[in-house]
Order: sequence, then C-alpha cells, then structure tokens
Amino acid sequence: MTGSILIVDDDPVQRRLLEAAVAKYGHTAIVTDGGEAGLDVLDGPNARDVSVVILDLVMPGLDGIGVLKAMRERGIQVPVIVQTAQGGIETVVSAMRHGAFDFVVKPASPERLQASIGNALKVEAVEGEVKRTTRRRGDHLTFKDLITHSPAMDRVIRLGQKAAASNIPILIEGESGVGKELVARAIQGSSDRRSKPFVTVNCGAIPDNLVESILFGHEKGSFTGATEKHTGKFVEAHSGTLFLDEIGDLPLDVQVKLLRAVQDGEVDPVGGRSTVRVDIRLISATHRNLLQQVKDGKFREDLFYRLNVYPIFVPPLRDRRDDIPYLVEHFMEKVAPADPRRRLNGISAAALAMLQAYDWPGNIRQLENAVFRASVLCEGDMLTVEEFPQIRAQVDGTVNLDAYGALSPSALPDLAIESRGEGPAGDGVAATEPDAPARLQPRFGTLRALDERGNVRALADVELEMIKLAIDHYNGQMSEVARRLGIGRSTLYRKLKEYGIDPETGRVDRLAS
Repeated sequence: MTGSILIVDDDPVQRRLLEAAVAKYGHTAIVTDGGEAGLDVLDGPNARDVSVVILDLVMPGLDGIGVLKAMRERGIQVPVIVQTAQGGIETVVSAMRHGAFDFVVKPASPERLQASIGNALKVEAVEGEVKRTTRRRGDHLTFKDLITHSPAMDRVIRLGQKAAASNIPILIEGESGVGKELVARAIQGSSDRRSKPFVTVNCGAIPDNLVESILFGHEKGSFTGATEKHTGKFVEAHSGTLFLDEIGDLPLDVQVKLLRAVQDGEVDPVGGRSTVRVDIRLISATHRNLLQQVKDGKFREDLFYRLNVYPIFVPPLRDRRDDIPYLVEHFMEKVAPADPRRRLNGISAAALAMLQAYDWPGNIRQLENAVFRASVLCEGDMLTVEEFPQIRAQVDGTVNLDAYGALSPSALPDLAIESRGEGPAGDGVAATEPDAPARLQPRFGTLRALDERGNVRALADVELEMIKLAIDHYNGQMSEVARRLGIGRSTLYRKLKEYGIDPETGRVDRLAS
C-alpha cells in the first residue's frame, strides 16, 4: 500500500478537485492550504506517510519555490509534482532546478495527475531499493573509486592524496552537489584512519538551538527535553574523521566552542562538569565564500584560519564535462540491480550530447537525479532525449539535437554507452577505467559558443573559460599555458589579474574587483 498524497494549495476549489482526483485512483489525501502548513506536515510525526507532494507554485506567504528550497535545505526527499496556471518554460525550469519531480498545468485532468503520481511512486520505490543496496556495501572509498577522467579533477585528487597522509584540518570548497563529501570519504579511506568512524554533520540542517548539543553532546536534564545523556558527534567520531558539511551555516556562538575543540582537542558537553578529550580528523566543507563571510562578520576570522589550513576546491560539473559520460553510465548501473526485470543497453548519442551541453546548476547530484528518473521511467531499452524533457527545453539552441535525434539507437551502437555488467562501487562513485573505450569520449567542443538564451557569448567570457581550461589542462604550468595560448607570460599574468585568477590555484578570486 502506498503512502498518502500531500496536497498544498491555497485555492479551496483546486484543493477539492485534487482531493477528488487523488481519491479516484485509490490514494489517501492530506490537504493543506499553504506552504507553511505543508512544511508542518513534512516536519511532523506523520511525515513518513507522505509519498508524493502536489504543490501549487503561486501562493501567498511561502510560495511553491520557497517550499522546494526549504525541503532541499532540510533533506526532505519526497518527490514533488508542481502545478501552475502558467505553463511558461521559465516557471517550469525554476521549479525543476529546485528539485521538482514533475509539473502539471491547471486545470490538470485526473488521468494526467495519476500518470505523474504513478511515475513518482515508481521512482521512489526503486530509489528505496537502491539505498538499501548501497547500505549493504560497506567498502572503504578511495580516490581510485572516484569517477573522473577530467583534468579539472586531477588537482583535487593530488591534493586529497597528500592530505590523507597527514592529520591537518581540511576545508573542501565547491558548489552544492559537486561531491565534497565523496572527496572527504576518499581522504578518510586513503588514510590510516580508514577503519575508524566517519561521522557526518550537515550544519545547515540543524536548528540553531540544537547545534551545540548535537556537536558536543549534553547531560541528562541539562535543558528541557534532555531526557537522556547524548555523547555528541565529536565523541562519536573519536579516533576517526568528523565531516562538518556547510560549516558556514554554524551560529557564531557555536563557532567559539568549535574553535576550542579544533585547537585543544576538547569539547564541553551542554550541562557537563568536565571537558572530554577527543582525537579526530576534522574535514569541513562549504559552498559559501567563507572569506567574504569573515569580512561580513558572519564567520569568525580565527576559526576560518584554523579550518582553512589545507583548502581543496572541487570544480563544478560544467567545468568537467568530460566526466558526464562516465557518470551517466555509473548512475544507470546503480538502477539496474534495483529493477532486475529489465536492463538498459545504453544512452543515445543525441541524449549524451544534450546532457554534456547543459550547465547542471545542481552539479552531480542533479545529474544523478535526472539519469535515475529517466532510467526508471524509460519504456525502451535505451535512454533518449525524450527521457529528459526538462533538460531538452533548457539546452534548445545550444546543441543541434536534430543531427543526432533522427537516428535510431541501433544506428548508433558505437556512440552509445553500453553496460559493462559490473555493479556500482558506491553512492556516486565507481571504479574508473583508464583505457575506457573511445565511444565514451566527447565528440564535440569543450567551449560553448551560445549562452542559455541562444545568443553568442561575450568574447571576454569565452577567453576567461579558455584560460581556466588551459591552466587545468597543463596543471598550472604558466609557461606552458602562455605558450599554448600563443601569448607572452607577461600578457598571461596581466589577464589573470584582470579576471581575478590566482596564479597559484588557477581559481577565480570571487573577492577580486
């Protein structure tokens, strides 16, 4: 028996229509009249009963996009079907970027709603099986398991391997969804602490009033609701690694205690009478610009320099498009054991070209979700552009899909990614193949000539991208970069200064102006 369908809509007429449509097909409806009320259900004791959310985008107070953002921040993974009276592509794209599963245009027929709900339930069921399969595998992750054939990731792996040989604090920077936790796990799995605990804390998902207790622990009766003693994440990670994700979201008062824990290796449980010694390897991660937060008074300067001893920057997926074919193959393989009734043979050249042309603002996490959904809902034996309707709408004009799409998958066997028959190595990772077949290699340019609107990109933007690519490709050897670009070293350094690029790291200084 499936769970309930949560309906979030401020229009009473729409609520009644949706409730009737849901009931017609045998589902139980939970009806709320706005975004805040919908989030209360998802945060409440009956949240596990909700299998799908039908969410109106335009509502007073907390609108649909606000609900999607809040769900993502809180780690709520329930599939969301958004509904809107306006079928404009920009509205749909915004909802999909914020994690919506599907959309319907008002007034949606009961049949259209049932099809969308059925797809969401099907994907959720397979996703649950994938998670159970992943949990059963307990192997340590190392850098050999990371999926990458991109020069942009070479520096990350080199830095990570060096970091694994020491115990200094590490700060991993990068946009949401680029795989910062995977890098942290690879560092742990390559170190002498590989057999010790790896404890993760999402600092942005903890209520401010509970952060101190969750990190450092508390004694029984130390505050209202503290009915039992809690050891805290620092003590849980003793002798192993503590991974603090989204460290930039920590409240300032907790940052003071964190500084002491990093400096002295001691924590003070809430309500405790003595300190507790801990031996941990601390790895922090953030998608924010911590240096700017220091300047804005939102992050302690002394803590920043304690955490930023060994920074590692993980590039976004748009800067490592060479990895997309291998990631797609791996994500397809992850679905296969959970749905053994059928197995996909690959992905068409047109679909692969489309996925590599897209910029992926949600990075690898977004790509995984897109491939996962397409793999579960695909009716044929190969993924095509038809399985990625939202992505296709956004890259229209960037890549000529007609040049590929007119061919059947069987006419493109050498351009499709074919399954290898091996199980995945873990969540978001797989064993790399140095001698991968040529059919997986990208067959079009690395730099895009057109922007998202189909207009020619500014020359300065293309030049900046070319310089960054050259720095990555030649591992920061500026003499070689200048020679390959056909300019003098002085000209190269002048351009680096103009664009705010640090010659040592090859990264754009976001504070440069």
